[in-house]
Amino acid sequence: MVDEQYLKALENESSFLEPTQEILDEWLKQSNNYAKDFLKERQTDHSFGPDFSKISILEDYPFQESPRQLEELIPLLKKTVDEPGVRPSSPGHFGYIPGGGVYSSAIGDFIAAFTNNFAGMYFGSPGAVKLENMLIRWMIEMVGYPKSAFGNLPSGGSIANLIAITSARDAKKINSLNVRQSVIYLTHQTHHCVIKAAQIAGLRECIVRQIPVTAQFTMDTAALKSQIDQDKEEGLNPFIIVGSCGTTDTGAVDDFAAIGQIATESGCWFHIDAAYGGFYMLVQAMEDLFKGVELSDSIVMDPHKTLFLPYGSGAVLVKSGKHLLDAHHEVGNYLQDAFDNDTEISPSDASPELSKHFRGLRMWLPLQLHGVASFRATLEEKHVLTLYFHEEVKKLGFVVGPTPQLSVSIYRYDTGDLEIDNRLNLDLAIAIRENSKYFISTTTIDDKVWLRMAVVNFRTHLSHIKEYLGILKKETTTLLANAKIHS
Repeated sequence: MVDEQYLKALENESSFLEPTQEILDEWLKQSNNYAKDFLKERQTDHSFGPDFSKISILEDYPFQESPRQLEELIPLLKKTVDEPGVRPSSPGHFGYIPGGGVYSSAIGDFIAAFTNNFAGMYFGSPGAVKLENMLIRWMIEMVGYPKSAFGNLPSGGSIANLIAITSARDAKKINSLNVRQSVIYLTHQTHHCVIKAAQIAGLRECIVRQIPVTAQFTMDTAALKSQIDQDKEEGLNPFIIVGSCGTTDTGAVDDFAAIGQIATESGCWFHIDAAYGGFYMLVQAMEDLFKGVELSDSIVMDPHKTLFLPYGSGAVLVKSGKHLLDAHHEVGNYLQDAFDNDTEISPSDASPELSKHFRGLRMWLPLQLHGVASFRATLEEKHVLTLYFHEEVKKLGFVVGPTPQLSVSIYRYDTGDLEIDNRLNLDLAIAIRENSKYFISTTTIDDKVWLRMAVVNFRTHLSHIKEYLGILKKETTTLLANAKIHS
């Protein structure tokens, strides 16, 4: 016998999950003030918060039976989450590949969260699926793939690469009978998530060939062809070539036309990791850089990098939509009520995800509200700013790497003593982080430590580059003077 009074008591208690209009208005007001303060502060504050001790305050807020107030929790988030560590939304963040986080995306996420439409299947939310598929088709056209291509909007480059490599694995029939004879071709500049994806996809036993790079850190295509020919002579199975469109270390872009021809001749799947550099295809002045992209079989792009969206925004495109679906489509008997349709492919048929966030809205809304031209101009600005920095930093006595193809420039102070110079450049990165509002990261290539300038944040402009150059000059002078004192 059901106790209706007990059910009523539970109903009353659970009603707290549905805020009243008065509470909702107050929450929205506080959240909006939080956002406005955050965005204002990000224009001028430091790009790195060195005090990690504040995060321990979180331990004073265990989960409890009674509710807390939002006005108590927002200051807690500011202290423990916003302030410590790297701040990617700052215009002075020049490290790694910064994320942007345009505010219009937050509105999209907000709408997606409170409407909570199920975006995994067309039957669940046909409008949400249609919206995401329109984004995919927009990118397919950008890349130059045929209409038979398809893709998915996963959480980022790592899962996107996994989807592409899984599709390649099944399309090329890599299985337990031939996996140990199958060969993956890439360079030491290829992002490590590609190898991680291959391992997760069951390709750990594949042979991995690291193809040499040119002086511009791009794949040496002559060496690639020679290696494939040699592998064929030895009875191996050339499987997949991974090209890069904007390496993390140097921003290098491989010769896609040459790699595409080699892939066609050798029967290899040609995959491009364009997580960082893919959306530079929007910039008409840079179109020559991307010749041959259309020859690839799959490509990964991250809107949370060069479309400046919040983290958790990825994209993968596969030239043969059939290969993508064959690798990922499954059915469950509990879904028998979800009718088939001939109009739109469901995201759950093109990725490992079934339940998924309606993440397409965070991309669709900014493109609608700002227009594509704003994104195109911003990308071109970042490219030109990087070229400007590349020329100006040489005037300060720094050695530079290749002319930037996208918006990453590498540079180092070089006195001729490798050990001393490596230490000096590492110390310089720390000094800039601790003594200014700017944040840079370093990398090591062929035993040399390089400083990296990554101009990717949409808030970064010429004034920031000029100010940073002045700080770089000052901190370098100080470190060199101290080195002489202690020598």
